[in-house]
Amino acid sequence: MKHSKIAVTFVAGSLALGASTASADILDVHMSIPKDLTFLADSAKLMDETLRNMSDGEAGLNLFGSGELVPAGEILENVSSGAIPAGWSFLGQWGGQVPVAQIGATPFGAGPEALAAWLHVGGGLEIVQRGFDDLNVKVLACHITNPEPGGWFNTEINSIEDFNGLKMRMAGVGARVLNEFGASAQYLPASEIYLALERGRIDATEFSLPIIDRDLGFNQIAQYYYYPGWHQPGSVDVLMINMDVWNGMSGAEQAMYEAACQVSLAWTLQYAPSAQTPQIEEFEAGGTEVRRFPVEVLAELRVATERVLGAEAKNDALYGEAYNSMKAFVTSSGRWTSLQTLPAE
Repeated sequence: MKHSKIAVTFVAGSLALGASTASADILDVHMSIPKDLTFLADSAKLMDETLRNMSDGEAGLNLFGSGELVPAGEILENVSSGAIPAGWSFLGQWGGQVPVAQIGATPFGAGPEALAAWLHVGGGLEIVQRGFDDLNVKVLACHITNPEPGGWFNTEINSIEDFNGLKMRMAGVGARVLNEFGASAQYLPASEIYLALERGRIDATEFSLPIIDRDLGFNQIAQYYYYPGWHQPGSVDVLMINMDVWNGMSGAEQAMYEAACQVSLAWTLQYAPSAQTPQIEEFEAGGTEVRRFPVEVLAELRVATERVLGAEAKNDALYGEAYNSMKAFVTSSGRWTSLQTLPAE
């Protein structure tokens, strides 16, 4: 794993202030993914490395992969109760228990830079935190994943009707949108997806970026690789810390964790874009057919997304606050981006 010079400089400079006198226990962190999974786990490893460098080895993350000690789907409840001190997962995974967590990936929503900015500058993380306060959980947003592909399929998607009856692994709100068109879309943890696809329990899957999908072997059992990732134009992974553990840290220790979190987040934004095209080309060389969803299909998905998210915003006030806040933030920053866009050659 190669870390950017920016991140290294950041750690060595401003973030190291006071680190020599700070101390914190090594924090056991239970992940919802395998701890050797490319990119998704690498950001957690970078945060561990950063913490250890800042504290002379007195602070860091002791990472446990999915299912090593705690099932992936039970991390939140165990962090909440204090049975484990911390967990690392996709924020949207907890949308069933904490509706505002669905903002972790919004179909046709904020891209990676805008999502990171909204969370850390636009007040988004403060809104999300209120959803976890009653669970006694502190949330740090330490990883932003760039737009994910639309998924791996063994059938062509030529019209919106092709989703009818399709069994697909999909996380977050996107699953509910597909189900509007007769699909049977549901969440599966990373460790179960390959076998489910191989044995025909599901017909299609999305998971993450090409460099991550490679490690999971989806190209070996699915023919078509569809773009764009309408369901997750940007998604956030979080470090969840039991609030009693968090409050037991000194202010200096908390600052170290927040700073190391920012280093990991910055690295995810820097590393991901350039790494994907070579992997896509490798898939194509092996026989994968890379496709784009038809414009008409994307238009239908967008309409359904607005309907589903609008209903959720009415059903849950905190999610509605987050959703409307993010939309307003993206619209505001979008005008600046539009004004600054250079003409194509």
